Amino acid sequence: MIHRRALAALPLATPALAQERPLRLIIAFPPGGSTDLLGRLIAPRMSELLATAITPENRSGASGAVAAGLVAQAAPDGSTLLLDSGGQAVNPHLMRGLGFDYATAFAPVTLLATLPLVLVVRAELGVTTLAGLLARLRADPRPAPYGSVGIGARTHLAMAALLRRAGLAGEHIPYRGGADQMAGLLRGDVAMGFTSIALAAPLLREGRLLALGYSLPGHAPSIAGQGFPGFAIGDWLALLAPAGTPPAIIARLAAAAADAVNQPGLRQRLHDLGLEPAAEGPEALGHFLATERAAMGALIAAEGIRLDG
Repeated sequence: MIHRRALAALPLATPALAQERPLRLIIAFPPGGSTDLLGRLIAPRMSELLATAITPENRSGASGAVAAGLVAQAAPDGSTLLLDSGGQAVNPHLMRGLGFDYATAFAPVTLLATLPLVLVVRAELGVTTLAGLLARLRADPRPAPYGSVGIGARTHLAMAALLRRAGLAGEHIPYRGGADQMAGLLRGDVAMGFTSIALAAPLLREGRLLALGYSLPGHAPSIAGQGFPGFAIGDWLALLAPAGTPPAIIARLAAAAADAVNQPGLRQRLHDLGLEPAAEGPEALGHFLATERAAMGALIAAEGIRLDG
C-alpha cells in the first residue's frame, strides 16, 4: 500500500498537475461496466488531492486496445491516464499491427483492484463440488462445452487453464457478454463457465446456479485449494500513463489513486461490483504486468488460442 507520508505531500502540487486543463482519464471500456464505474468513483477524490479537474472519457473497442493506443500517443506530462484491465497482458499475444508495444508504451502507475472469478454450473446439473464436476467430465469422452465473454477473455483463459491442469478437453463457446453467457448456461447450451462475482450473485441467491470455486486465493472454496495449487487467474484494473512520464508525477498519481480506491465509504460499493482494492504503486504494478504477460502468453501459446478461432 502507498505509505501515508507520500499522501501528505499531495497538496504541494507539481506544475505538471496543477494546471488549468483537466486530467483526462481514458477508460478502456464502455459506460456501466466495472472499469467505468471504478474510474468514476475514484475520480472526485483524485481530483481533490491533485488539485486539478479529472475528466473520465470512455474509449472502448478491441478489448481495450483502442484506449491503449490513444494513451500510448499522448504527451508524457501527467495530463493523460489510462484505466485498463487484464487485456494489457493478453492483447500483445493475440493482436497484430497495433502500432504500439504494450510492454514499452506505458509507465505503470498502480494496480487499483482485482476481480476474482467464480466457476458456476446450473443447479440442475447435479454436481455440487469441483471434484464432482471433474469426475463427470472424465466420464464423458466428448469435450465439455464451456462459455466465456470472448476469445482471450479471463473467463476463457481461466477455464482453459483449469481444464489443461485437469487433463481434460473442452469446447469453448464465446458469447457477446456476461449476460449472454449466463443465459446460455441457464439454457444448458454450455455445462459450466467462469464469470464475475457481481454477475453470478443474483443467480446464486436464487439457487439457479451453484458456485464450485473461486479463481483467486482468499475466497472459499478456491480452485487452488481443491487440488490445483497455485491456480490464480482473475481480472484486474490498473492505471497507466504514457511512457516517459516523470517518476515524480507517477508517484503523486499513484498516491492519489491509492487514497481514492481505499476510501472507507467506497469499499462496500467496490465489494458489490466484485472488486477488491489492491493499490500498491508503480514498482509493484510493473512486476505484476511482467508476470501476467509471461503467464498469459504461455497459456495462449499452449492452447493455440487465436482471435480468428
